[in-house]
Formats: sequence, structure tokens, C-alpha cells
Amino acid sequence: MFPEICTIGPFTVYSYGFMLVIGFVVASWLACQQAKRLGLNPDMIFNMLFIAFVSGVAGARIFYVLDNFSYYAAHPAEIIMLQRGGLAWFGGLLLGTLSAIVYIKVKGKSIYCTLDLIVPFVALAQAIGRIGCLLNGCCFGKHTDFGLYFPVHQAILIPTQLYSTLLLLVIYIVLRSLQDRPHRDGQVFYAYLLLYALKRFSVEFLRADSPVFLLGLTLFQLLSIAVFFVSAVGLIIIHKARK
Repeated sequence: MFPEICTIGPFTVYSYGFMLVIGFVVASWLACQQAKRLGLNPDMIFNMLFIAFVSGVAGARIFYVLDNFSYYAAHPAEIIMLQRGGLAWFGGLLLGTLSAIVYIKVKGKSIYCTLDLIVPFVALAQAIGRIGCLLNGCCFGKHTDFGLYFPVHQAILIPTQLYSTLLLLVIYIVLRSLQDRPHRDGQVFYAYLLLYALKRFSVEFLRADSPVFLLGLTLFQLLSIAVFFVSAVGLIIIHKARK
């Protein structure tokens, strides 16, 4: 759609990276405000989010490159070209969460309590980031007669990026509602994983950039199933545990 926002001298502002940064800034500010309301140190929350953001982007890129290894093996210079898109959420989830957990442990804070605080805003950041996907033309949907015209693909496609944005906003609202209600530590975090897995599994049926991997499902649908069951088990364990 609009992969480049503007050019300032020798620098080009790409819509994909710009929306990622906007998503991080908005999510960080809101998470820090929530931390203040809960009597937590907002600086610690920001530092943790920054570390998780950088690690998450790195993990998402590594996963995407490995998933498309044959292409990047032939075009190694494009591995660092993030302006063209190419981030896989599952890789970002793994490395971003691990780095956040390490930071939380170093600071001596509760892992579940801290993750519960930030995940609603992570969903909001993703919703904003998907707008960057729309502008960039990546993560595109299948051909249709009633979609949006993508000049980069020279075709009318299902705007799966917009669907993802809307569904992520719904997830954000649900998680914020759960966050403000009495809940046990870890419930918000696992609810995020469960809802995102459902969202990704469903949207994958409409996307055209994910080939079938096994049993008529894409790799990301299979991973979504795994994340769904892990999060469901986590919620059941927390529900049965004593307060």
C-alpha cells in the first residue's frame, strides 16, 4: 500500500518499522501508567518492555528467516532488511518472553504478576503493528473480489492485516477487563496466549503467504494449536490452585 512514509535527506521512514515503534511507545506508556496505579516502579516496567521488544523483534526475525531459509540462503543480504517486513510472532513470543522473565527474576519480582500487567498492552502494540503490515503489503490474504487493492501484489486481496488489527483490539479490551477484575496471577497472561492462538489459527485460513505444512494446516496453525493447549492447561492449573 504505502511501504515508505517519507524520505528525509538520505533517510527513508518505512511504514512497517514506524508502526512497530509507535506500537511500542503507546504500549510502554500505558503499561507504565498501569504500573503507577498498582504502586510498581514504572522505570522497571519500561526497561523490561524495551528488552523484551528488542529481543522479540530479533526472535521474530530469526524464526521468519529459518521458516524461509531457502530464500534467505540465496539472498543473505536481505536478512537484516526489516523494512520489508518478515517477523514471525511465535519467535518473538519465545525470545521476548524469555528475556522478560530473566529481567523479572533479576529484579526479584513476581513473574506472573508482571506478565499479567504488560500483556494487554502487548496485544495493543500488535494491533498497531499490523497496520504497518497493511501499509507494507506483507502478511497478505488470498485473492478476492471484495477486498483491498494492493499495488505491490497488483491484486485485490483479503485485508487479513485489518482483520488481525480488529481482533487484537478485541483481545486488548478483554484482557484489560480481566486485568481490572480480581484474578489470580498468570490468568491474564495465559488468557492472552489462548486468545491470540485462536485469532492466529482462524486468520491463517484467509492468508496467502503461509503454505500448507501438515494435515492441511500451516505451520503457524499447528503452533497455534500447541500454544492454545499449553495456555488452556495453564489456566486450568491456576483455576484449581489455592488463592
